[in-house]
This record gives sequence, structure tokens and C-alpha cells, in this order.
Amino acid sequence: MDVPFLEQVKIQAQVLVPLIQGFQREFGKERVNALVPKALFDFYERFGAEWWRNTPGEPAERIAKAIDMFAVGNAIDVKEIARTADRYEFDITGCRYAEFFKALGVPELGYLLVCSIDPPMTEGYGADVTLKHDKTIMQGADRCEFRYRIGSKSDAGADRK
Repeated sequence: MDVPFLEQVKIQAQVLVPLIQGFQREFGKERVNALVPKALFDFYERFGAEWWRNTPGEPAERIAKAIDMFAVGNAIDVKEIARTADRYEFDITGCRYAEFFKALGVPELGYLLVCSIDPPMTEGYGADVTLKHDKTIMQGADRCEFRYRIGSKSDAGADRK
């Protein structure tokens, strides 16, 4: 049985939110908030690499299929801006992940547990995919901006975040 990613996040949050909050009290919020994305990096990089290997299609199509996976259950509203052979750009204009963590009163943990997985997943996609991801709803922006570039990292290095 496949569980939509949003539901997985809600289930995981039952354990991870109090755990992270306990670590924040014990070791300091700044220190723990810097550690969480680092701790998850390898897992989501491997997840991205496996997704890339097992998903057929051109690069922009593969990325779009990954976004579709995160959108299951009306989890996000996606506004596509551009899809070409060398780029895929879209905004998320509505985010039930953000609504969930805001309702819990911990949007910053939502950013750490959900939004911060995008860079390592992109790393897993391989050397020819880069991501610029400066704005997120979870951090208070009106939308999440995703700007993928497909080509050599040396060509798109300025887009890395």
C-alpha cells in the first residue's frame, strides 16, 4: 500500500517534532536546526538517485514526475512556468505541508523536514541537474520557487543553492 508523501510527513512529525524540540532545548535551536538537514542529506540524496534511475523520460519530465509524487492528495498547488530540454521551472502556490506545520506552530521544523530535502534530492539526480530554490511558503514567502537547470554543473553553477 502506497502512502502519500504528505501522510508520511504527518506520521513522521508525531515523533520527529518532539524529538527535534527536545534536542533544541538541550543543545540549542541554532545548532540543531543546522544539523537536521545535514543528517538527512545522505538519505535524500540516495532517494533522489534511486528515483532518477527508476523513472523513465527526459530530465524535465522526470523532475515533473517527482513533483507529482509530492502533490498526491492535493498536497501542493503547482504553477508550471517553463519546461524545456534544459530547464524546468515552477512555483508552488499552495502547500498543505506548510499548513500542517503552521497548525502545529512549528513552520521552521516543516522547512527542515520537508523543504530542505530538495537540494539533496537534486544532488541525487546527477551531475547535470541543478536547483535554485530561494523562496518557500514554509519560510513565509507567498510561494515556493523551483528553478531546475539541466546541463553541466559548470554551466549552471550559479544556480546552485
